[in-house]
Amino acid sequence: MIRLAGSRALVTGSSSGIGAGVARAFAAAGADVVINYPTAAQADQAAAVKHDIETHGRRCLAVEADVSQEAEVQRLFDAANGFLNGIEILVNNAGIAETAAIHEMSVASWDRMLAIHLRSVFLLTRLVLPQMYRRDGGRIINTASQLAYKGAPGYAHYTAAKAGIIGFTRSLALELGQRNITANCVGPGATDTPLLGGATKELLEAIRRYIPKGRFAQVAEIVPAYLFLASAEASFVQGQCLSPNGGDVFL
Repeated sequence: MIRLAGSRALVTGSSSGIGAGVARAFAAAGADVVINYPTAAQADQAAAVKHDIETHGRRCLAVEADVSQEAEVQRLFDAANGFLNGIEILVNNAGIAETAAIHEMSVASWDRMLAIHLRSVFLLTRLVLPQMYRRDGGRIINTASQLAYKGAPGYAHYTAAKAGIIGFTRSLALELGQRNITANCVGPGATDTPLLGGATKELLEAIRRYIPKGRFAQVAEIVPAYLFLASAEASFVQGQCLSPNGGDVFL
């Protein structure tokens, strides 16, 4: 069983879905966790996740912040860093999903998708790295998607952002060199979370039909990849993308 006893983690986009599952699992493994949610509308969900973490005897802080905005990212980082006395594990997980054909996609929709998924990864990683460099240790885990490899009609902005996350992570892994810091991705397949809420029944059925397992993943089937990458056992895993996707894509 993977243990994260005494570890200090920040997980963005963690009031629901995969992020919430990761935050709970980290706490169950022994970590103190700062969770993040984008607006007051998710405050009750975040409070429920915080309560679950605290039932494991771990400390938790919930911070509202739009991670696509530099000033709010700085505020989130300052709050998390102060609460945890240093961030050892960073999970960049915040994300949204919506569909539009490219010829019908607005520039605002494109920009928002890339800002929330990709810009946020850069902003938080840039802030966390100096302290990881100073202590020569840390784990950075970015949420990508198997769609970064296969694409998807109606999701050009989403897949572009996820492909950018993988490219960013690989470049970061090379910059880290011989340091005791790892940077990796998890690229989940279609998972039963609120992120699928905007898709039509027809689209969901088409996605499901192409998964060899014949169903969507449950959050509990995705979370172990994050646990492993956060652990000491993953010390020699660098620049990789683990993709629990039911056989949808072979990486």
